[in-house]
Amino acid sequence: MQEAELHDLSDDADYVASQQQGSASMMRCDSGKRSSSSEPEGAQIVYLKDNVTIHPTLFASERISGRLKLIKQGSSIFMTWIPYKGQSTNARLSEKDRNLYTIRAVPFADVKSIKRHTPALGWQYIIVVLSFGLAFPPLYFYNGGVREFLATVKQHVLLMRSAEDSNVFLVNDFQNPLQRTLSSLELPRAVSAVGVPSTPVPVGESASQQNEERTDISASIPQYNRRQRQKGHDPARDISIQVLEKFSLVTKFARETTSQLFHETNNNGFGPLERRNSNQSTLDYSHKPSDYDEDVPIQSPVEPDPLEWTSFLDSEGRVVDPKALRKRIFYGGLEHKFRKKVWALLLGYHTYESTYAEREYQKSIKKTEYETIKNQWQSISREQAKRCTKFRERKGLIEKDVVRTDRSVSFYNGDENPNVNLLRDILLTYSFYNFDLGYCQGMSDLLSPILFVMEDESESFWCFVALMERLGPNFNRDQNGMHSQLFALSKLVELLDSPLHNYFKQSDFLNYFFCFRWILIQFKRELEYEETMRLWEVLWTRHFSEHLHLYLCVAVLKRYRSKIIGEQMDFDTLLKFINELSGQIDLDATLRDAEALCICAGENGAACIPPGTPPSLPVDDGSFYNQQDYDVL
Repeated sequence: MQEAELHDLSDDADYVASQQQGSASMMRCDSGKRSSSSEPEGAQIVYLKDNVTIHPTLFASERISGRLKLIKQGSSIFMTWIPYKGQSTNARLSEKDRNLYTIRAVPFADVKSIKRHTPALGWQYIIVVLSFGLAFPPLYFYNGGVREFLATVKQHVLLMRSAEDSNVFLVNDFQNPLQRTLSSLELPRAVSAVGVPSTPVPVGESASQQNEERTDISASIPQYNRRQRQKGHDPARDISIQVLEKFSLVTKFARETTSQLFHETNNNGFGPLERRNSNQSTLDYSHKPSDYDEDVPIQSPVEPDPLEWTSFLDSEGRVVDPKALRKRIFYGGLEHKFRKKVWALLLGYHTYESTYAEREYQKSIKKTEYETIKNQWQSISREQAKRCTKFRERKGLIEKDVVRTDRSVSFYNGDENPNVNLLRDILLTYSFYNFDLGYCQGMSDLLSPILFVMEDESESFWCFVALMERLGPNFNRDQNGMHSQLFALSKLVELLDSPLHNYFKQSDFLNYFFCFRWILIQFKRELEYEETMRLWEVLWTRHFSEHLHLYLCVAVLKRYRSKIIGEQMDFDTLLKFINELSGQIDLDATLRDAEALCICAGENGAACIPPGTPPSLPVDDGSFYNQQDYDVL
């Protein structure tokens, strides 16, 4: 069966180049297979394909073409993909940008699977997934060759078609559990191999340049062989700067591509793809400024059709695929006018399985229930209030806080604003609904965006109740919920940024109290109002982790690592610096970094977070801390 090549690419520079070099590349490939005399001793090219292309962004002008090779040395086989020099038609993609995508001497012992995509229209491409979860960007084969690639791999490693997906080929999927375990213990090799610095190979390279490439390959493979014997250490502790940079760019590509795919196929009425025009990741991977700060030009998205929101729903209003909906929100965000419906689902006020009619019925029932609870405090007379100290204290705290909550937002702006009174009423009602927890400073920050979105007193209350089921432990009197998250944060920093962890350890900062506000109210004071809503709906999807907010903390700290260490900040200076980051955090870049760190940490990261750590921990019975005990805001 011939591979589809159905696009007219006569104006595509990469495709034109591929037409000019297609025959020569296959001749070189055949020559490489027949003889290894031109390769370093013991190494043999068993597959070579020119003009295999990576699409870093959605735009054809920014594609990067290169040479894909399979190299055999001894009993091992390695994959390399080297970008051509000077092939990009877009000057914004610097040589360093292109080098970042280089795949140098990745051993197939570290490859988990290869996924083949054969669209009816367009080019075939493959996605190579490593054992510890990293998926390299798709490799597009403009001139065919996927079938030959897989056939060559199969000659040298165990390659089995997945029972779940016929387009997924499992690599070294040993049936023997012991063999599978031993294979997984060799994860350090994947991290190190990907991180080897590399130099791109130009089109039409000279003999001397070929020798340079061969020398580089021979240098990389022995380094891998030496590292192969180091099986005792934790791979996540040795994550290289380049691997983290690759992760962040890969997740950026995934976010843009996923958003675009959903926008084109469903056009669900979600807002413009808000993260597509943001700066690239600026994690502080090194002690010098990032070289990846240029904006990427984007095309204006098509105006969304609000009626297409129904594509996620069946005829009676049930969400057909909740996972797909959450993924769409995670990568593409929400247009504000759809937040009221979707937040109620994300928070659990309505279930994904509920119909239109069931949701309307529930709203009427819950409104009656809300009014009943509200009447409990409204019916308290002045004489009774004099004998109820707890009520007076809570009411005073709430009235003090609501008048200074988000007053710069037009929804709450001005004197005698009725929405401020609604904030007060909802919080007072909640203090009676959950009398043990009551009211603590910071709750008004959590309620404010919910009321802004829902624009209904009863619905806002029940959505707030649902949110507090997740975040209530943040306000426990014994602070167990906060301490468990701060402890998990310290372990994640130790895992993902050992220099920063060591500095905090030497300075006796391991309590991480300087991050208290970030976690307590989910970065509410650090971001603009719209950004807060965007972040929260991403966190509520739990698409990658229910603790993504902790990876967000790591991403911010990592970005400013060199400044923190370089200036030898003491605790007070660090706390002041952290507080002054309010309004300075690039949400889009930080989300990409957090996503990359979460993927990079994998199971090691999950093991850093104790079971039951909020937001997964339900509200416990018992006493809780109040405003007077700990005023950090």
